[in-house]
Formats: sequence, structure tokens, C-alpha cells
Amino acid sequence: MLSREFKDGLAFAQEMDQQDVLRPIRDRFYQIPGEMYMDGNSLGLCSKDAEESLISMLEIWKNEGIKLWNHPKHFRYTDVIAKLTAPLLNADPLEIVTVGSTTSNIHQCLATFYHPTEKKYKILVDDLNFPSDRYAVDSMVMLKGLKVEDAVKVVCSRDGRTLSEDDIIEAMTDDVALVHLPSVLYRSSQLVDMEKVSKAARERGIIIGWDLCHSVGSVPHDFKAIEPDYAVWCTYKYLSAGPGAVAGMYINKKYFSTRPGLAGWWGNKDETQFQLSHTFEHQQDATGWQVGSPHFFSMAPLAGSLKIYEEVGMEKIRAKSLHITAYLMYLIDTRLSQYGYSVGNPREDDRRGGHVSLEHDDAYRICIALKNNRIIPDFREPNVIRLAPVALYNSYEEVYQLVNVLEKIAANKEYENFSSARALVV
Repeated sequence: MLSREFKDGLAFAQEMDQQDVLRPIRDRFYQIPGEMYMDGNSLGLCSKDAEESLISMLEIWKNEGIKLWNHPKHFRYTDVIAKLTAPLLNADPLEIVTVGSTTSNIHQCLATFYHPTEKKYKILVDDLNFPSDRYAVDSMVMLKGLKVEDAVKVVCSRDGRTLSEDDIIEAMTDDVALVHLPSVLYRSSQLVDMEKVSKAARERGIIIGWDLCHSVGSVPHDFKAIEPDYAVWCTYKYLSAGPGAVAGMYINKKYFSTRPGLAGWWGNKDETQFQLSHTFEHQQDATGWQVGSPHFFSMAPLAGSLKIYEEVGMEKIRAKSLHITAYLMYLIDTRLSQYGYSVGNPREDDRRGGHVSLEHDDAYRICIALKNNRIIPDFREPNVIRLAPVALYNSYEEVYQLVNVLEKIAANKEYENFSSARALVV
């Protein structure tokens, strides 16, 4: 294991790259010429494995046409993805389905598990989650004829950055029917203690679901221990499946006999699906929660990317992720604090995800200045520069050069050359 006794200087960064066991994997990803990519928690880089898998799927379509459906591997293509995804969650492959988008999957899970009664009707959320999760929760509450202000209970952060697990558990009152939370907070990179919170929900007879968008592929999960009722995630961030790639969903096996809230023909039993009956017979595993036909051209790159995860293993990925982000925080502390930069994420390994939340009063304009220097971060309101050195393809030398540029931008006040007016996408 690499030492946490960091030093400044290019030579030290290059020495750590020489010791990096994942260094050869970097060559399997397409680096954007002339750019340094630090935005893997919004969109991961394309891998050669993903490209090869997508081209292979195109060839199958070209050569087979509709006959491709007759091959068991393609008819149940989601099973291929599920087997590759299962080790990331320590879940049964039958509990995993690759389908839809994160938000549509939240709608599906809420439609399945949220059944409000007169006494138990509230959904517990937090005030730091990604807005789309809240949109889905509010929509479901309104569809049930309830008022958002009455039925949506919000746990508020104490510091505007992180959530207290104790506060979440305290909010699990008798009127709460369902809890929906993020595993890693998209702004602050806080890793929530999912096992502690899930256990508390189970003890109170409350359904609990998790949004894994900012943790899957970066943080290993143990669903055998956590035992959530459901989970959802996207695949275009750390999993590098491509922009807008098909998402994932986990349904705890104890619910396989439960009717999906949103039924569709691809969730029907294989044996009767093409009999085209108007009576829905859902498949007794997570694939029963599919609505439409699988998106082969979106799933194929994911299959290629996940083969890298299968080869490397989450243990090595997490170890490097923690180490390289710790190195970045060290450089921020020692080199950048005098310029108004600070670390806004938890420092402990067991409390942070795979990105560093760099805070600055002029974060937006600094992000624009970074892009002007051919470095790709992303910005989150109000003052966060999100930096995600991805274990599979970012180097320690890149992190060192990133800090050099951040120092230059601040020392020379380069960011003052840019407008603070918000662009459409940052």
C-alpha cells in the first residue's frame, strides 16, 4: 500500500505513478488530447473496452437483424450486465436490472413501495440530495393525492455540507412510510453510513431506498450487510458507460413476488411474454421491474467497462481512489489554503466518496479559468469545484499539475477575466 506521508514536488508525484498498480489500466481509456480530465463523477471517459463492446453489438445487429433476439445472451442481456455489476454491490445478480434512467427508476421504486395510509404516509428525504430525486418524490406524493408540505419530511443538514445519520434516524417517526437518500452527497462527497441508517429503518418497519449515483464504481457496497429495499444508480459517471447511458436498479429478493408499480411488457415472464396476453405476469426477479425493451447500444459500452472492474476489483479501485484524493487534499492544504481554497468534504476514509469538494468564494469563475487552461472540473452551487481523479485513468502527476494551475489562477487572479453569469452547463 502506498504511504500517506506525502511530499510536494513533481518527482514525488511521478514516483507514486511508478508504484501505482492500476497504472496500466489508464492506457485502456481515451484521454482527450491536450486536456486534463477531472470530471469523472459527472461523465467518465470512454474506454477501449466500451468502444469494442459497442462495435461488437453493432456487428451483431448488422449480421443478425431480428434473429439476435433468439440468442439467450441477447434476449436476457441484462443478466450479462447484472453478473458484472453484482460484485460492486455484493448483491445477487438476480436482484439487479439495467434499465431506464436514475429518475425513471426512482419513480418505478416509489410506485412499487410507497403505499401511504392514514397513519403512515410520509417520505423522508434530505435537503442536500440531487434535485431530480426530490422531483420524483414530490411527484409521487402528488399522484397519491397528498400535499408535498404534509407528506414529504425533510432532514436538514446541520452545516450545509453533510448529513447526520443520527438526525436521519431520529426523523424516522411512526408516520414515515419510506426513506429515500443518497449514498454519497454530490456536493460534499460525504459517504453516508448506509448500514446504520438501513438497519434503523428496518427496525421501524420503514422501506428504505438509496441513490448510488455518486458512489457506484468508486465506493464498494455490501448489500448483504446493508440490506436496502431498493437502490438506483446511473452508469455514466465512474462506470464510464457513456453520456446518458442506461441506469441500474436493485430490488431486494424478498420483494420478487411483489407486483411492480409500473408494469411493462419486458417485465413479463419470459415464457409468456411473446404470447402477448393483456394479463401481466411479472418475472420473479429484478427484471420484472423492466418497462420497455432493453437498450442494447447503451448497455453494450457498460458491459465493456464493467469487464475492467471485474479484472481489477473494487478493493484496488477504492484503495487508489482514497489515496489519490488524500494526496489532492494534502496539496490543497499545503499549497492552496493561502489563496482562499479549502476542502469541503469529510476527511475520514469511511466518510467520503471518490471526489474532492474544493471550496472557494469565486469557485464558478475558477472553474471557467480551469477550462481555459484545458483542465476539466465541474461546478456545483454555491461555491464547490468538484474534482474527481478517477482511480482507473487519472495519474498522480495530473493531480500535481492541477494544483499548480489552481495556484496560478488564484495568484494571478486569472478568474477575474471571466464573467460570473451562469452558463447552461458547467
